[in-house]
Amino acid sequence: MTSDSLSAGSDSSTAAHCRYPLGMEDGRIQDHAITASSQWYETTGPQYARLNREEGDGAWCPAGLLQPSDTQYLQVDLGQLTFLTVVGTQGRYARNSGKEFARMYRLNYSHDGQLWRSWKNRLGNKTMEANDNAYVSVIKDLHPPIISRYVRLIPVTKMPTTVCMRLELYGCPWHDGLTSYSSPEGQLMMPPGYPIASLNDSTYDGAHERRKLSGGLGQLTDGVIGQDDFLVTRQYHVWPGYDYVGWRNGSLGSGYVEMEFVFDKQRNFTSMKVHSNNMFYRGVKIFSSVSCSFKPRLIATWEAEPVEFRTVLDDRNPSARYVTVPLGRRNAKALRCRFHFADVWMMFSEISFQSGRRGISQLLNSSPSVTNPSAKDQPDDGNTPILIGCLVTIILLLVVIIFLILWCQYVCKVLEKAPRRILEEEVTVRLSSSSDTIILQTPPVPPRVSQMDHPYERVFLLDPQYQDPAGLRNKLPELSRSAETSDGECPPCLSVPHYAETDIVSLQGVTGSNMYAVPALTVDSLTRKDISVAEFPRHRLLFREKLGEGQFGEVHLCEAEGLPEFLGEGAPLPDRDGRPVLVAVKQLRADATNNARNDFLKEIKIMSRLNDPNIIQLLCVCVSSDPLCMVTEYMDNGDLNMFLSQREMENLLHMSVQISSGMRYLASLNFVHRDLATRNCLLDRRLTIKIADFGMSRNLYSSDYYRIQGRAVLPIRWMAWESILLGKFTTASDVWAFGVTLWEIFTLCKEQPYSLLSDEQVIENTGEFFRNQGRQIFLFAPLLCPPSLFELMMRCWDRDIADRPTFEGLYQALRPHVVQ
Repeated sequence: MTSDSLSAGSDSSTAAHCRYPLGMEDGRIQDHAITASSQWYETTGPQYARLNREEGDGAWCPAGLLQPSDTQYLQVDLGQLTFLTVVGTQGRYARNSGKEFARMYRLNYSHDGQLWRSWKNRLGNKTMEANDNAYVSVIKDLHPPIISRYVRLIPVTKMPTTVCMRLELYGCPWHDGLTSYSSPEGQLMMPPGYPIASLNDSTYDGAHERRKLSGGLGQLTDGVIGQDDFLVTRQYHVWPGYDYVGWRNGSLGSGYVEMEFVFDKQRNFTSMKVHSNNMFYRGVKIFSSVSCSFKPRLIATWEAEPVEFRTVLDDRNPSARYVTVPLGRRNAKALRCRFHFADVWMMFSEISFQSGRRGISQLLNSSPSVTNPSAKDQPDDGNTPILIGCLVTIILLLVVIIFLILWCQYVCKVLEKAPRRILEEEVTVRLSSSSDTIILQTPPVPPRVSQMDHPYERVFLLDPQYQDPAGLRNKLPELSRSAETSDGECPPCLSVPHYAETDIVSLQGVTGSNMYAVPALTVDSLTRKDISVAEFPRHRLLFREKLGEGQFGEVHLCEAEGLPEFLGEGAPLPDRDGRPVLVAVKQLRADATNNARNDFLKEIKIMSRLNDPNIIQLLCVCVSSDPLCMVTEYMDNGDLNMFLSQREMENLLHMSVQISSGMRYLASLNFVHRDLATRNCLLDRRLTIKIADFGMSRNLYSSDYYRIQGRAVLPIRWMAWESILLGKFTTASDVWAFGVTLWEIFTLCKEQPYSLLSDEQVIENTGEFFRNQGRQIFLFAPLLCPPSLFELMMRCWDRDIADRPTFEGLYQALRPHVVQ
């Protein structure tokens, strides 16, 4: 299999992780959704165009010889708007009897099946290279990715020939629902002494007339997040400023940039996230304020009352950042937002929207006694004025009631956040419960406290010392005194604060992921007999795709031929219905150091000792020759973070119980995980959760880790204060991370923990936990989380280690509330 690699810097790209097969090979895309312009025979129809499958005569083949001027196509209906990132193709192999394949193809796509657009790469080329034989699959990344429901592959040839194709598409659902945005075209920035930056929307696929973009999508939805320096790009062979779309103040005849956003259906909007550059010393800042108006239908007028939001400008930190704009749960199918300048330039690289499940109109539609609100657009027959008057009265009453309910929910949400903010009165939330048992009940109305417009804004002033571990001695002089810790010990590490860098690096997994920390495990004691799993024949591992990589190794998705027979009965393998078994393979690179090799063997020994339904299991190894490999289970549904962020789930407690059960097992063996988070919880077909350690090796989650002076890499937003400040990792610090993981689950992984705090502010907040003066910031209560469960989370974040619950207590507290 061959593959185009992602561009440099793709660690911040949605395309780098949104690479799930969409269902051609496994049949989730049904036959009726696959059509074609023609077919040679019934047995070479479009339904046979499935990658790695050989039903019928082995592939889709258009009728007759394909001419250079022909436009034959294979069309796939994905059933919903999809963020499409990768295309895989094969020819017709037909069990060694076929030899037809396409050397090139073009790609057309459509949101509605009516208006079709042609894909082109970032340099304007519409043709993509495909296969040079009939059996090897060729995987091509789409640069840029596209958002579409319908896709057409059009084989291209330079001379008359017979072609056949098999296909798989890769991506993930496009839950934003955004179908187009309109804006002024981006502009040139020509500063003296610097390269010219072209800040145009170069991949926009809509109309471009009179310096206005309309009816399409482009760089603001391609998943690529611009860097702090807007002149530095994440793509190869492009111009400075490529990742941003930017405008100069005054060039548009107003002090703002107006953009319109159109969606697939009416939605109930909670927030908008805008990734903005803030290189203020070059005249670039995030917008000073934004005003958004709403349209319930495209043919309606803009509603009179916009939502307005004013940002808190930052003249000390030039980092690019996401600005989250609350949209007040307004219902609309289109938005018009005016972003007001704060300086000479304003630059965006990504805009995304979050919308809730049900809006007011949806609630009205669900009432059997109320007519559809869209009925007011229909002619009045004048025969039932009394009935209409009654219905209108009912609708108005329902609207008032629903408005009051939503207002109360909004007030409750705000009031729940307020006690966990740093106010002038230094209000904080404390726990009074001492029991491990929780009672899930209806949330009570919290007490009224004073409010601030923008939570977490300017809570801390950024201080460069927090980027230097040694600087903590100046910021936290208490750490240099011989004070007792919360568990009654006086360890030597307390006199000199550090990040336990040596310990952390030596225990980093060779793929960049965190190994389990195990007491008294030495390299000298490791021999082949210590490894309790069998040696698997290396030639039976067939590479499918790379899942992640680190400093000394890589994680691959592979097919394992004959693995069920090799492992025997009772092996933890899913029923594949005759299809090849998929496994995850960690492979040590050939140039790895001796220390990395020893760490790899340690990890194998550790993993071979783990046997629990909620822990990822090591199946076998390849260590008789280089490169060293370990083969583990592969979970079809990916990781929990991606799974929840793309779905609305109801069994969140059941997921929480499974994670607590797996961690209870690790704690019983005195194993410390040190990187527990939803990104490290994987799901199989039956939604069984298994705890793993792949998260750090995947580009998608690079922003979840903080590099200390370019050395140790730490998931600081999940770490207990003593782990960050003292380098102390224990089961109690895993409990802290479990609380953050619960918070992720009940926010459906819609945002990063402490998303409004920078990494340095998160570290400074751990200093407030150490001081314990009531100034520490806690995560807010998720809307889906009962108060008693949030109280359990808060106990996980107790400053005193001894007061945190155990995993056994957490499991016993959560388990009774899961519906069996």
